[in-house]
Amino acid sequence: MLEIAPSKQATTWLAAFARGLEARDLAAVSKLFADACYWRDLLTFTWNIKTMEGRAAIEHMLDATLATTKPAAWELTGEATETEGTIEAWFTFETASAWGQGVMRLRDGRCRTLFTAMKDLKGFEERRGPARPLGVRHKADPHRETWSEARARETRDLGASEQPYCLVIGGGQGGIMLGARLRQLGVPAIVIEKNARPGDSWRKRYRSLVLHDPVWYDHLPYIPFPENWPVFTPKDKMGDWLEMYTRVMELNYWVATKCVSATYDEAEKAWTVVVDRVGQHITLKPRHIVFATGAYGPPRQIDLPGSDRFKGEVLHSSQYSSGEKFRGKRVAVIGAASSGHDVSVDLWEAGAEVTMIQRSPTTVVKSDTLMDVGFEIFSEGALARGITTEKADMIVASTPFALVSKGQRALYEVIKARDAAFYDRLRATGFAIDFGHDETGLLMKAYRTGSGYYIDVGASDLIIDGEIGIRSGVAIQSLTPGGILFEDGTELAVDAIIACTGYQSMNETVAAIVSRDVADKVGPCWGLGSGVKGDPGPWQGELRNMWKPTAQEALWFHGGNLALSRFYSKYVALQLKARMEGLATPVYGEPSNAG
Repeated sequence: MLEIAPSKQATTWLAAFARGLEARDLAAVSKLFADACYWRDLLTFTWNIKTMEGRAAIEHMLDATLATTKPAAWELTGEATETEGTIEAWFTFETASAWGQGVMRLRDGRCRTLFTAMKDLKGFEERRGPARPLGVRHKADPHRETWSEARARETRDLGASEQPYCLVIGGGQGGIMLGARLRQLGVPAIVIEKNARPGDSWRKRYRSLVLHDPVWYDHLPYIPFPENWPVFTPKDKMGDWLEMYTRVMELNYWVATKCVSATYDEAEKAWTVVVDRVGQHITLKPRHIVFATGAYGPPRQIDLPGSDRFKGEVLHSSQYSSGEKFRGKRVAVIGAASSGHDVSVDLWEAGAEVTMIQRSPTTVVKSDTLMDVGFEIFSEGALARGITTEKADMIVASTPFALVSKGQRALYEVIKARDAAFYDRLRATGFAIDFGHDETGLLMKAYRTGSGYYIDVGASDLIIDGEIGIRSGVAIQSLTPGGILFEDGTELAVDAIIACTGYQSMNETVAAIVSRDVADKVGPCWGLGSGVKGDPGPWQGELRNMWKPTAQEALWFHGGNLALSRFYSKYVALQLKARMEGLATPVYGEPSNAG
């Protein structure tokens, strides 16, 4: 079969697959898959974000979903390609309620990975392209309501005489992107943000912060960055872009608003949410709430014995904004991941004497190297080859998490060889380097624990040159009036301590707003269940609780970096739109807390 053109092989497989599904012949469908196979589905079959691993899991899913899904009209789009014996082909299809798209990868005539994703809900498609709104009514009307008058009315009424269908708690990048998706689908929503302006969650960070990911990876939906936008976006520029975006996308965005409490009425199928809006308590009754309070939850404070005796200042990185006040002072930075490095550089630039305290090894990757070998499909070169951001998103999503580590391990073998001299110099300072417990590097650390890595944009050279001191491999015993006492008996004299110790799971935010019981009911967010310390199990093939139904009805989590927020905001919005319109959404698979 290998001598047959890739598109012919893909067409033959897809036709056999479609016949098997139509006949509900699960045995025939199963035979089309390789022994080790994966099917990742975003809503089309499962109304979930779910990966089926192995033939038995695929058969079980189809047995439970085919009767309601009714898939049909499978068609290849474009030409299939072949690389090292693996054929990749893109396709479209439809179900009873949605339009779908996907990617298949075949080897020796059988499917190794299948990816299916919802594109639109039938009858509730986004009004884009030829279906865009006209924007004007070509008829004289003494009762005409202009665009600005309609917006003013909506802004006045929503949350007062009219209730939002969805309340998004958190107005940073994730909440803003989800708000835009909901807006385009006609889902009445309010996004609440504790800060005074959209984008303040970026503006209030330390002064030197710049995105470590390149611009092609960081676009927002609907409005991409201009072609002259810098490769790495400064924080205040990002803040201004987000503020502009909320206005242009017409979000109902409440600033200076905090969520005080939320309770769910199982009988009424609605939340009662009390918010503090500029000092005034307002009660809202949304049907759904989405926590979009960041990739993670509240700051993780660490216990530092003797902190009551320390005469200096102790801050968590979330409270840190500038090194200017520490000019000429001795500062210890606890933590050697991204924030620890960035804060250390900012302090050094401000004229502080900085020592980084490394509590565990860090995965470090040079930014230039990662740009060259790690972001290949998010680049100017990729665009020239026709790989848009949307297509790149689909390529990433089409790889099941179980297979990502293999590719990352190979990538880091290249990186370690390419930058061997750099790593030798960094290790010589006493800085501890690792590439994860299984040598899979930065991305897998990000998925598993969200910690323990740094994309080097300058801090490593300061460490190598001795401009930033390092204390690694010895634990803190206690604070003293003038510094930090380590377990080996040595003491570091410091005037201030910045704890770059990360954040807790987002379900801890739920504990503070809803209840401890509900937080425990939904369980922790993020992580793959890999068995690595800090990665909550068991393995379920997906990130826990993110962008999909949770164990608490009508409670959702949305977050991640700009790329993840951009991509998955679409699927959160589609799930909410389907429920608002009363469509059947039978969810296949248990929520993430099960196991």
